[in-house]
Amino acid sequence: MKKTIKNIGLDVHKNSISIGIADEGRDGEVRYYGKIDNNMNQLDKVIRKLISKGVVLRFVYEAGPCGYAIYRYLTKNAMDCVVIAPSKIPQQSGNRIKNDRRDCLSLARLHRAGELTPVHVPTEEDEALRDLVRAREDATRAVRTAKQQLGAFLLRHDIVYSGRTKWSKSHFNWLVDIAMPHPAQQIVFQEYIDTVTNCCNRVQRLTEQVRFQSRQSHQHELIEALQSMRGISLIIAATIVAELSDLTRFENPEKLMAFLGLIPSEHSSGDRVSKGSITKTGNGHVRKALVAAAHAYRFPARKSKAIRKRQEDLPEAVINISWKAQCRLCTRYQYLTAKGKNVNVTKTAIAREIAGFSWAISQELSKAA
Repeated sequence: MKKTIKNIGLDVHKNSISIGIADEGRDGEVRYYGKIDNNMNQLDKVIRKLISKGVVLRFVYEAGPCGYAIYRYLTKNAMDCVVIAPSKIPQQSGNRIKNDRRDCLSLARLHRAGELTPVHVPTEEDEALRDLVRAREDATRAVRTAKQQLGAFLLRHDIVYSGRTKWSKSHFNWLVDIAMPHPAQQIVFQEYIDTVTNCCNRVQRLTEQVRFQSRQSHQHELIEALQSMRGISLIIAATIVAELSDLTRFENPEKLMAFLGLIPSEHSSGDRVSKGSITKTGNGHVRKALVAAAHAYRFPARKSKAIRKRQEDLPEAVINISWKAQCRLCTRYQYLTAKGKNVNVTKTAIAREIAGFSWAISQELSKAA
């Protein structure tokens, strides 16, 4: 007996879910079911009403701030569900009316037509590591802001550090000896110092947690293997793995580069080929981490003591890939610099190839498993 398919579009918000239904077939009915509270019990009641013998429900909703709770609930109960990328939803030109009813109906209709692009849903463990890595990134940003505020405050009062390196031990000792002319200013100054200290301690605590959780992760082998490459420390390796999960899900390195938005944009027509800056689509956290890693390739290729230590107990094939990457990318960095390329353009080009070598390392580990 052939089963009837009903495509269910969910427009999910913090307090509500709007539901649209598209029956199978090109001329199948598309109708609005209604709006319910964003509650799994309410959703369960809708499922019991819609499902019957010979009916298959296929759910779809957009990735957003509400996370993957609905996806995990539905898949746990053996329901077909996909989470799709909002940026890749086809849009009708000239359509200036948008509301929850239209959105859920559009999702159901497009899902029936197969026009939607699903996103990779991480496991709960991967999502937990990702939250930890992003929390550390937020803490690092807070440190930078706190240091800028303290530096600006001192500059306003013509207090300038004469040493070489700011935020070193000697710099903090110098800060302790500063006395402001007014008691109110001294309080402000002390609050700024305490904020910097607290933010730095927060980063250290989160770094230790990233190190601990990385060792406990089912992806710890990949995190260790990625650190064999120059410029990829624990934090960058953990960011790559936490944000992308399984790198082998990409068929080739070009697709990984495109997913990270590291390929040039293009607007060509006929014989005219016009390429622009990188697309910057996809995951910006990994893109930023890879560009930071690319900065390490400005020097000639060599295996430092730190790299040798990180390569201990790693497969020979992984070590060979990392050395091949270093030889190529250090040379390429110097070549692009000599051609007069902007340093940011150079680092972006290196970051794109680091992504490719990272993909190769993940493939090597999957073969050995």
